Amino acid sequence: MLGNVTELDLRLIRVFLTVVEAGGISAAQTALNTTQPTISAQLATLEARVGFRLCERGRGGFSVTPKGGQFVEAARRLLAAAEGFRVEVQHINRKVSGNINIGLLGQIDPVANKKIGLAIARLRARHEGLYFHFTELSSSLLEEKIINSHIDLAIGYFWHRLPNIDYFPLFQETQIAYCAPSHPLFGQVGALTRDDVSHYDWVWPSHPLPEMPAPTSIERLTVLTDSMDGAALLILSGQHLGFLPQHYAARHEQLGQLHPLNPELLRYEVGFHAAVRHSSRQRDLVSAFLNELIDIFGAP
Repeated sequence: MLGNVTELDLRLIRVFLTVVEAGGISAAQTALNTTQPTISAQLATLEARVGFRLCERGRGGFSVTPKGGQFVEAARRLLAAAEGFRVEVQHINRKVSGNINIGLLGQIDPVANKKIGLAIARLRARHEGLYFHFTELSSSLLEEKIINSHIDLAIGYFWHRLPNIDYFPLFQETQIAYCAPSHPLFGQVGALTRDDVSHYDWVWPSHPLPEMPAPTSIERLTVLTDSMDGAALLILSGQHLGFLPQHYAARHEQLGQLHPLNPELLRYEVGFHAAVRHSSRQRDLVSAFLNELIDIFGAP
């Protein structure tokens, strides 16, 4: 009687089932790619292993014994379970589980947000056990959180270019200078020069902006902030001029609450990057997400 089922037993069981499905030893030769004597010997070995006769074969033809019929059903269940095990193990091998902590600059362009969402969808389609944790951070904190290992990857704009962080360009954002209807310059918007705007107070980012020099003296940069909503409120108050992302300010423009000072002159482009520590790139999850981002943003 069979004790432990060995690899040899599985091979012999497959031979027996092939013979049963073919309707006889002779008919199974092609499927098994072997001779009748070899098949007969294999069946005899299997019968010796199980301790009872599985089938009648000879001049009277091929037929399965009653015990052989029960064995056929049990054998099919066994092989189905083995195949299920194989598929499950392959799935485990392909499936990555874990967490990715992402830091994001707030108020990203909706078009860019959609692409980030697509990168997430692609990765989770392959790895259902993958979970994302998002934290909205100011530009000044993104690199700090990466260095301190509080986040695995950041998406924003950066100015330090630290040596132990890798930066990968994703997309460009247009920033334009705006004022509100209650500001003294509102009647001249559209054709204002840098000299025209240099005599008024500005709200200015608290981090360096190499893409755009300050439009006025340091004394006129009376509010420094990393809060986009805070900057917008100060501009809307009519007390300050300031830059905002074009996509962010679009709704205010539609409502007549803001207007560009001179969209051709007083504007700049800022590059958004994905930033990761060298060590984080070695993690499969972080590397996979980074590759998806680069692929999606690099596509036309």
